[in-house]
Amino acid sequence: MTLRAIEQPSASGILTSLRDCFGKGFPENRLGGTAGQAGRRAAEGGWRGGPVPDVRPDGQQRVTLQDVADRAGVSLTTASRVVNARAVRDGSRKVGKALEDRVNKAVADLGYTANLQARAVATGQSTMVGVALRDISDPYFSEIAAGLIEVADGELIGGGRLLLCMTSTAANEDAEREYVALMRAQRARAVVLVGSRSDNTAARSALRAELEAFTRAGGRAACIGQDLLGVDTVLPDNRSGAEALARALAALGHRRFAVLAGPRSLLTVQDRARGFLDGLSAWSVPLEAARVVHGELSRDGGYAAMSEILAAGEPLPDCVFAVSDIMAVGALARLRAAGIDVPGAIALAGFDDIPTLRDVYPPLTTVRLPLKRLGEIAARLVLSHDAPTRPRVVPVPGEVVLRDSTRPRPPR
Repeated sequence: MTLRAIEQPSASGILTSLRDCFGKGFPENRLGGTAGQAGRRAAEGGWRGGPVPDVRPDGQQRVTLQDVADRAGVSLTTASRVVNARAVRDGSRKVGKALEDRVNKAVADLGYTANLQARAVATGQSTMVGVALRDISDPYFSEIAAGLIEVADGELIGGGRLLLCMTSTAANEDAEREYVALMRAQRARAVVLVGSRSDNTAARSALRAELEAFTRAGGRAACIGQDLLGVDTVLPDNRSGAEALARALAALGHRRFAVLAGPRSLLTVQDRARGFLDGLSAWSVPLEAARVVHGELSRDGGYAAMSEILAAGEPLPDCVFAVSDIMAVGALARLRAAGIDVPGAIALAGFDDIPTLRDVYPPLTTVRLPLKRLGEIAARLVLSHDAPTRPRVVPVPGEVVLRDSTRPRPPR
């Protein structure tokens, strides 16, 4: 993730923009000093008196809220109420329909847009919501993102829509911490972290501290994953889902298993692998340590891990569990390349029920998580208007879905 330095405007320029955004009644000491002090600070940077110009890079003067008020023939306060929808937000007297129409026409005629940066300085929050995903190209994360976007699109804050800013952090909690710090500097309204925690306790502690700083500054935070960050959490029940899948596969007659696991450091991988082992143990089915192969949590990672299982030689497993559907897709490709029939020779199962499985043949047995709903829940947690006294945890169970990739195994 690349972080770019942000050029800060002068104090006098900010004060001018704040007045433009909220009207002449905006208190000068909201910037921590009087207008004279702001002017002196601006003078130290080279300004030598006179009105502070609000000029675009092309040299043309920006349209101000005062211009809108003048064109509409209303007061600056009335124009501000209409443009910023303050009557809805703070319960002020509503503006009459005729005046509202005049202001809106002036806005359209002049091409006026509100200064959202100034508004963020005044209120302490912007309309920005930050979302950090591990890998947006993975259908697991893109489906969750779809749920987040759908809820955010339906929210109106101060009469305007939210701006959703996404980044991919590649399973790196240091990158997540940097992103949360950036969102705090941008006065973001909320952040949502999507993905597994790792066993790097130092990195996790640093991320948790940054999230605490973010919430102390007035932001809201949530994560989808393990409940380890001290914020609202949407908790997929990975371990129980994997255990239920193992029990179902054992009940189909499978006895020789292999597991395609993702990176050892990811707690989601550990939870799913342990849950699967728990389910096999309930049926007194052993799982050899050599049959658990770790690799990248991706299609190529599944292909490589399946290659390692095949290279180990006979006896081959009669059923393979991949800890994610995307790994299972790669494993299926490797089995086909080797001419091995699925499920005739080796059965195959995954976890997540990503949307792209509808195009996979044979249809893949999996544990279904309501991925889009995970995103919707997280979005509602950070955008709700209530003020919880402690972080909330919303558990989301998985559902075993048996399909053609794991047919019953004939008795040996």
